[in-house]
Amino acid sequence: MELISNAQLVDLHAPVGVANPEFPGRLQVLHEHFAGFAVGEPASREQVELVHAARYVDSIKSIDTLVWLDPDTYAGASTFDGALLAAGCAIHAVEVGGFALVRPPGHHALESSAMGFCIFANVAIAARHAQRELGLERVVVVDFDVHHGNGTEEIFRHDPSVLTVSLHQWPFWPGTGGPGSNADGIVNVPLSAGSGDAEYAHAFAEIVEPAVAAFAPDLVIVAAGFDAHRDDPLAELTVTVEGFREVAARCASMSPRLAAVLEGGYNLATLPTLVEAACEGFGA
Repeated sequence: MELISNAQLVDLHAPVGVANPEFPGRLQVLHEHFAGFAVGEPASREQVELVHAARYVDSIKSIDTLVWLDPDTYAGASTFDGALLAAGCAIHAVEVGGFALVRPPGHHALESSAMGFCIFANVAIAARHAQRELGLERVVVVDFDVHHGNGTEEIFRHDPSVLTVSLHQWPFWPGTGGPGSNADGIVNVPLSAGSGDAEYAHAFAEIVEPAVAAFAPDLVIVAAGFDAHRDDPLAELTVTVEGFREVAARCASMSPRLAAVLEGGYNLATLPTLVEAACEGFGA
């Protein structure tokens, strides 16, 4: 699986003088770990506005100093460029069947607002591009980040051409995706604190894989968050390196066409190993 990124993503969207778990070091350790990657280019405004309101895109573009868009999400003068570049790398990933190593992440971003470290909905933008430009009509998003992929879910809630699947800790931030939240086109798998490899394998075998098979996708896009790892500082799930390799392999088995986009993962010591394991599972 081809890795896609851009050296500029390390420096763009940087919280000057602010401590935040989503910071340039996350991508820097990945660039240092992997020998090389294909260089992604920025998404166009037209591509971003396939899922975001023009007024919201304008609001991000207009930022010229450090601001807080919600209690967790900062933005600055370079955020717009960084977010466009992240979305563009995600688009490249669906074009070539690759894994986009990007920041800021995207799965909490809503049509008209940022949320939870996320500015533009990278996976959702890539999914729309795949449908519009690549003729891949039926798309599944499988999100194994420890937090519920609420933004992606809301963007596609009323779209029967996209199935969103999210496995996540529950109860937990952002407070969505709990029991009883499933609907047509929405599969949520809330997992209790302490859940790990066995619970993920069971969820895939009993819930995720049957739902995806019934949907018969042309493309699976993985929202690949690694904060469900047992040593991640932001959550309480216990997935191991081997567990992520297995989850990635299960994702790869569900469709003849696959792409992945980085979401969470905040332990810099473990993140490169986890991404490498996922690549092995995806069949890189």
